[in-house]
Amino acid sequence: MRKEDLRLAAGLTTNMIANMGKGKNISMETLVRICEALNCGILDVIELEPDKEPKNEGQTG
Repeated sequence: MRKEDLRLAAGLTTNMIANMGKGKNISMETLVRICEALNCGILDVIELEPDKEPKNEGQTG
């Protein structure tokens, strides 16, 4: 499937597609629309990666 086909099937904007290509964050709503268009689950279209910087466990906020 081409990006344009996905854009049309999921009702996405060209900016949404461009942001995904740049690795920018997208909303859960956008993910759901993509999954509905592809008839798949969220874990089929995303990959979870650990944070690059370790979190300080003693800090709050």
